Amino acid sequence: MAAGHGDSDHGDDDADRGAMDRALRSAARMYADDRAAKALGISIDEVAPGRATARMRLTSDMTNGHRIAHGGYIFLLADTAFAYACNSYGPVTVAQSCQITYLRPAREGDELIATAAERVRMDRNGIYDVSVRRADGEVLAELRGHSRTVRPHPGGADKTG
Repeated sequence: MAAGHGDSDHGDDDADRGAMDRALRSAARMYADDRAAKALGISIDEVAPGRATARMRLTSDMTNGHRIAHGGYIFLLADTAFAYACNSYGPVTVAQSCQITYLRPAREGDELIATAAERVRMDRNGIYDVSVRRADGEVLAELRGHSRTVRPHPGGADKTG
């Protein structure tokens, strides 16, 4: 039963709230140690199961010799939204591969917003799409990310694989 429908069981509402709480706790835990995001002034504006939105203002230090945003900073913002979306379920999940297509340039002072959305999640693998837009809504780049959930190491530390 979809949340908000029906007149008896509220189990789906509770499950939705639990999933949302887990996503928010996961994001808070990640952001507490996310030195890259903090150093670049990236904020995590929204997070939900399989979704996240990150925001960053481009500074002069983020521009290249053409006086446009260096693609690496746009990728980093998109990858950050991707990371928060794929980690919204709790277990440590990392990027397995990513491809980005740059569509338009960004410039110093532009506020960029990256919105990540899960497309599919199966076993330990996921596929996510991320749109990077200027605050006025113009699309600047599209990223497709493949994620892999990390298996916990028997000794307590995480290991990839």
